[in-house]
Amino acid sequence: MTSTTTERAPALAYRNLVVATVGFTLTFWAWNLIAPLAGDFDKTLHMSSFAQSFLVAVPVIVGALGRVPVGALTDKLGARLMFPLVSGLTIVPVLLLIPARHQYGVLLVVAFFLGLGGTTFAIGVPLVNSWFPPRERGTALGIFGMGTGGVALSGYFTPRLWKHGENLPFTLLAIALAAYAVLAALLIRDRPDRTVPTTSLATRLAAAGRLRVTWELSALYAIAFGGIVAFGVYLPTYLKTWYHLSSTDAGTKAAGFALVTVIFRPIGGWLSDRIHPAVVSAWALTVTALFAIVQAFDPKLNPVGTVCFLLMAAGLGTTSGAVFALVAQVTPVSQIGSVTGIVGAVGGLGGFVPPLVMGAIYSARGSYSIGFMLLSDLALAGAVYAIGRMRNIRPTDTPPPAAAGTR
Repeated sequence: MTSTTTERAPALAYRNLVVATVGFTLTFWAWNLIAPLAGDFDKTLHMSSFAQSFLVAVPVIVGALGRVPVGALTDKLGARLMFPLVSGLTIVPVLLLIPARHQYGVLLVVAFFLGLGGTTFAIGVPLVNSWFPPRERGTALGIFGMGTGGVALSGYFTPRLWKHGENLPFTLLAIALAAYAVLAALLIRDRPDRTVPTTSLATRLAAAGRLRVTWELSALYAIAFGGIVAFGVYLPTYLKTWYHLSSTDAGTKAAGFALVTVIFRPIGGWLSDRIHPAVVSAWALTVTALFAIVQAFDPKLNPVGTVCFLLMAAGLGTTSGAVFALVAQVTPVSQIGSVTGIVGAVGGLGGFVPPLVMGAIYSARGSYSIGFMLLSDLALAGAVYAIGRMRNIRPTDTPPPAAAGTR
């Protein structure tokens, strides 16, 4: 039952795509509210370096892990309920940051619940996937993935709003989320003929975990999106430490890196609609690997180093878009949400190991070269696996026999 292969997406599909992308952007902004303000919070909390890093990491980790149950719940309840619900619930920790920022322990608790904002990725992917025919899914999912730019928007606007009023960023974002929750409830529609699973949440997560492609896709996404997260976290530190840039210049260049990844994500999806997404992933990871090797030789920042980072950003962004085009091709329809949750979680968590490795290598060797060579090795391994294994997986829209309980 794949008649959609020759169809064009209906107008309602594009409405869902736009509304889902706006919601994804807003909730990702909320997810990243603490990181841009951690230095300002420290003026009253006097945190240690570890305490500040832990505070920033808590919502990110919770948001990554939370995608697993949220994705499975979306399979069951639908995005029409889940998007307004999660967006509305995110308002609570956003507003609680106002009183909580004066006490570290309370702030950690609020940061935990703020992680909810990072789970909407696992709501939007199954929604968009269900509405678009296979030949358009890569582009559509890539456009939806541009919502990760909410992190960059938060990094730029949140501290500037803070300067105009310490409560202003939280109040404005809470109002925006409330308006969006109403808008989503009115405008988002689940596909009428979508397959609703009848098994329990645990059963569906276990079934998704038993799929080999779940972990293969997770590995590729951990390299791609994990690399984006890692550079987002560590690139300013690297630029300040190695190239002696000011905090402002380092932040500007890091924002440029993030912007390129956002732009190239839909390009990766668009290419995947025309070329097999595994091939797109392989070429994009190869580009990433080659320029990581160049950067390992510590070139001057202008122009060679800048070019290296921008091309690595393009490669990682393209791969991120291609991986979810691949998810749409090789995952049974009734398990898209569950698989997306797991893949998204692993990708988010994949960003926390590289900064630790880079920091440890620099402390031990006084150089970042080994870290960039490790990145190149990992990217090349992903490229080889994508072209050698993932290209040969046949697309399917048919649930396996084990999922036959969903009719």
